[in-house]
Amino acid sequence: MYFIGITGGVGAGKSTVLTLLKENFNCKVLLADEVAANLMTPGHKCFDKVVALDWPESILDADGQIDRPKMARFMFENNDLRQQVNSIVHPAVEAEVLNQVEQERRSHNIEYFFFEAALLIECGYGKLVDEMWYVFATVEIREKRLMESRGYSKERIANMIACQRSDESFRANCDFVIDNSGSPQETLEQLRKYIKSKGD
Repeated sequence: MYFIGITGGVGAGKSTVLTLLKENFNCKVLLADEVAANLMTPGHKCFDKVVALDWPESILDADGQIDRPKMARFMFENNDLRQQVNSIVHPAVEAEVLNQVEQERRSHNIEYFFFEAALLIECGYGKLVDEMWYVFATVEIREKRLMESRGYSKERIANMIACQRSDESFRANCDFVIDNSGSPQETLEQLRKYIKSKGD
């Protein structure tokens, strides 16, 4: 079983690539955001630690769950809080991911385990995965997608892209580049060709 990390900038279409992988290959797909969200529900260690941080006001909603948009806003405004949350959540996510990878390796049911996160490189997953894949799309395409799907302004998109790793840096840290600027069918052809080359 191959353990493969998938990363890329905002608007590159990582979710499209993950859907194609799920539908066409014998694999499991895991998203960092989903693992983190699960680990921050009541009853998990991350929940108590995160809630106990020095927030401007309670980050719990009426049901006693973490209000994620509210927490994200506070983290965006306060670098210290962001670093504290990340230092709690990132190691817990990594432990959970490696635990799931180990379970899948033992069960021999799948050929590929794909793990997607925007910050795979920053969090050191290059040392843990067998390969790192980078989902690329041109800035023009990313802009068009984000304006259509999320209603973002050009200025907001430019700021988001500027805050992320450069294309050169993604390419330097990854083993395979998926050009997702075209149609899903074109992307699938690239995936099929590359995965077939792994089996040959």
